[in-house]
Amino acid sequence: MTRPSWDEHFLRRAELNSEMATCERLKVGAVVVKDKKVIGDGFNGSPKGLPHCTDVGCLKNEEGRCIRTLHAEYNAILQSDRHLLMGATIYCTHEPCENCTKNIVQAGIARVVFRNAYPNKYNSFFNEGIQWEHKPYSEE
Repeated sequence: MTRPSWDEHFLRRAELNSEMATCERLKVGAVVVKDKKVIGDGFNGSPKGLPHCTDVGCLKNEEGRCIRTLHAEYNAILQSDRHLLMGATIYCTHEPCENCTKNIVQAGIARVVFRNAYPNKYNSFFNEGIQWEHKPYSEE
C-alpha cells in the first residue's frame, strides 16, 4: 500500500470524525490543521445540552436543511485555539455551506479541502480570498 498524501490523510480523519455526527440528514466531519498538526476536530451535532437529531429527529427549514445542529466546520473552529487558526487548512467531508464559509474566512483559515462537492450558489460571495479545493476519492 502506498503511503497517502497529507491531504488524503486529513480527509480520512475528517471522514472518521463524521462517524460521530448526530444529524440524520447528513453526517459531516471536519479537521483543522496547521503545519501538519491537528488543532481542532468537529462533526455536526446539536449544541451542548440540547437533543440530537438521532434522538428526536431533524429540524428542517424550508430548504430541507437541518437547523438543529452546529455544522462540523464550525465545531472544529470552536475546538481550535484561536491564535492557531490564521493560515490553517480545514479538511471537510463535504463542501462547506455559506455560513460555514463565512466562519472559515472570519477565523483566518487560508485553505479549504473537501471530499464531496456540495455546490452552494452563495459561497462565491465569501470564499474569494482562500484556496478552495475539491479532492474526490482517488486510487491512493
